[in-house]
Amino acid sequence: MEMISNPTQDEIKKAAQALKDGHLVAFPTETVYGLGADATNEKAVSRVYSVKARPTDHPLIVHISSINQLDKWAIEIPEYAINLAEEFWPGPMTLILKRSEIAKDFVTGYQDSVGIRVPAHPVAFELLSEFEKLGGSGVAAPSANMFGAVSPTNANSVLEEVGGRLEKSDLIIDGGMCEIGIESTILDCTGRVPNILRSGYVLSEQIYQLLGSGPTQSKVSNMRASGQFERHYSPNAQILINQPPGVGDALIALSNIPTPKGSIRICSPADTMEFARQLYSSLRAADNAGIKKIFIYLPKNIGFGTAIVDRIKKASNNPEVY
Repeated sequence: MEMISNPTQDEIKKAAQALKDGHLVAFPTETVYGLGADATNEKAVSRVYSVKARPTDHPLIVHISSINQLDKWAIEIPEYAINLAEEFWPGPMTLILKRSEIAKDFVTGYQDSVGIRVPAHPVAFELLSEFEKLGGSGVAAPSANMFGAVSPTNANSVLEEVGGRLEKSDLIIDGGMCEIGIESTILDCTGRVPNILRSGYVLSEQIYQLLGSGPTQSKVSNMRASGQFERHYSPNAQILINQPPGVGDALIALSNIPTPKGSIRICSPADTMEFARQLYSSLRAADNAGIKKIFIYLPKNIGFGTAIVDRIKKASNNPEVY
């Protein structure tokens, strides 16, 4: 396994060829790092599931370079989905649509739908573009971590998490820290109106403003999608929410909240954007330091804070706490 830092165009072409040859390439997006494979190559995709220890009926998100590639993967695309893609792509939004013939069971988790995204990271764009020049159609890329664990937001976290499970011909592309730091908004677009399956940076208010009607947000859905398990994004340490930390306990809270004497402040974001960007790396740092308990004071459950609260609740396996 090789790590490529500050990749040149030739190195990105090398990574695209590795994907075409059936190898795995971990690469940065604006949300988190993904573990990519040719989405039409069953053997390569099966390795993604194996490396991550991910259930094979849990669908993957296919990454494409532009909206122009969308109709390769999806059929019967609603007009509102086109409007969403034109407004928010490239960006942290995944659309789930009725699948085309190219989207096979081994990518879709045996469902009749497929998740599609156009990431807004220059390295991801160049990699996907070069892959398509080689005849590729899309890259299946869940987060580059063990299933259920904390998603990686930098290349060293990818190496730490799955590096030992990768093969010699696989690659990790180091594109720096992820700008947003938590996973994309997922919208089920197979019905009359969009349904939010996972909250993220693209907000329901923005969707309402664009479409003139609000999306639904069903807590009970028959559709399987990333991030829907009650426990997910979890460190080894126990997470406790909105409780005061004790001596030797870690604390994550907005910078205006004081640190109790004897606790270990591991993250002091100034706002929700910093909170999201620093959350996963802070959880990993606490694990690496051997800390057993992480206390987190939640941001307000409005706007982008909704997505942060969702991730923390799942990480703590305590969905009822606000």
